[in-house]
Amino acid sequence: MSDYQMFEVQVSQVEPLTEQVKRFTLVATDGKPLPAFTGGSHVIVQMSDGDNQYSNAYSLLSSPHDTSCYQIAVRLKENSRGGSRFLHQQVKVGNRLTISTPNNLFALIPSARKHLFIAGSIGITPFLSHMAELQHSDVDWQLHYCSRNPESCAFRDELVQHPQAEKVHLHHSSTGTRLELARLLADIEPGTHVYTCGPEALNEAVRSEAARLDIVADTLHFEQFAIEDKTGDAFTLVLARSGKEFVVPEEMTILQVIEIIKPRKWNVYVVKGYAEPAKQQYWKVKLTIGISILAMKSVPASKVC
Repeated sequence: MSDYQMFEVQVSQVEPLTEQVKRFTLVATDGKPLPAFTGGSHVIVQMSDGDNQYSNAYSLLSSPHDTSCYQIAVRLKENSRGGSRFLHQQVKVGNRLTISTPNNLFALIPSARKHLFIAGSIGITPFLSHMAELQHSDVDWQLHYCSRNPESCAFRDELVQHPQAEKVHLHHSSTGTRLELARLLADIEPGTHVYTCGPEALNEAVRSEAARLDIVADTLHFEQFAIEDKTGDAFTLVLARSGKEFVVPEEMTILQVIEIIKPRKWNVYVVKGYAEPAKQQYWKVKLTIGISILAMKSVPASKVC
């Protein structure tokens, strides 16, 4: 896993895209180019509201060919713990934010003959940078973007006017143009890699249909923008450097406990990823005072995304 380096950027533009989605343009505070990145990359945005700290990961949707700025899109969640709500309600043009250097857990596969993108809701964001990265490539691609209705379809106008708009397919359940997933996957060409980002239901539908069609698992790639909250048995957390022990109740997460017991203001960020070849799921919690926690567990292949 890559180590993140944090630095400050300035908000140069805030644009409402839908009732729930805003686009934020970020520039370097010294006017210089930002660190390079590849399509599918994300950054972690750290925010502070009094004693409350938030660290959220957002896909970069701007072009990797232009590092004069980064762009992220943030969907306001109904039950937000604070990150998306803070960005929507508190962050204005001219404000500064602390972000990480880009990291990529959802990169394009160089050997693919064709890229098939399947997006749901705010899951469109990583594909925008993928499409920009492929702008000067001979490799074919196709996008299928699912949303409830045209009004909730972020980036609709830009996609309709895209230079390769014939490769873009918009699906709205309210207008009866739902994605026919079985037909789409049944017709994929040899050498095609399928990338899916969206709600858990969409990812599971693609995974299930691909299994039914015996599509090679190594050609399937998933990124999930929202993880279902799940509880487990209580356990004891040991901080290796200090030796301190804390009980993590079954209704709480490690991060929630750390945020409660922290003796001073710690900067905390969480990276969640998947190691597909080993079918393992991992979390890394890193604190700037030097404590690092790495938890790993095996999960069934059908649960890897």
